[in-house]
Amino acid sequence: MFLLRSFIYLLCLAGVAYLIQLEGFELKQDALYSEETLTEHMQDVLTFLSCILFFYASRINFQLKIPAVLLAALSAMMFVREFDTYLDLYFFDGAWQSIVYSILAGVFVYLITNRGSIFNSLKAYSLTPSYGICLSGMVTLLAFSRMMGKGAFWHSVMGDDYVRAVKNIVEEGIETLGYTLIFISAIELVLICRKRMAKNHKHCTDQVTQ
Repeated sequence: MFLLRSFIYLLCLAGVAYLIQLEGFELKQDALYSEETLTEHMQDVLTFLSCILFFYASRINFQLKIPAVLLAALSAMMFVREFDTYLDLYFFDGAWQSIVYSILAGVFVYLITNRGSIFNSLKAYSLTPSYGICLSGMVTLLAFSRMMGKGAFWHSVMGDDYVRAVKNIVEEGIETLGYTLIFISAIELVLICRKRMAKNHKHCTDQVTQ
């Protein structure tokens, strides 16, 4: 089973890399890797699916509920941030900030309500494979992509031949990798929660039969 899962994740990452390249092959010199592109839409889909999976995990396992809720909220905020252009265009300027602040307020209230369980729940999550994958995705998305996307660095490397599309390809590509890793961590968390749920159900059934 673990070999099959590893192969599926390999195909997932390879597929994401192919779709990023496909945009360049299709548009050639016109590929800007900015808003309204295939790469940006992939990021929207990945964040949305991650949010759904983390939320689902929070509903089926009490011990890991707090980290699952926090990750679902974080994924929701990332989705809103990636969708900011549409929100500002079809609702009002600054709509995405209002939604993000509302989510943050909800998370703050939730943490206060469950403050006695936060440490144990987060510690339990840190012992799962999902934690390492998610942390790698977060670091890739929030730190590594930003460092590699610095305009000063690319101006220094390319000088007068600076092409913004090249910087965008690297930055957006690394961001998409980060989102993909977070998505994989969400899948892993759901699998863990479902396994524990099945184990608890079996334990309860055994007690009843005894």
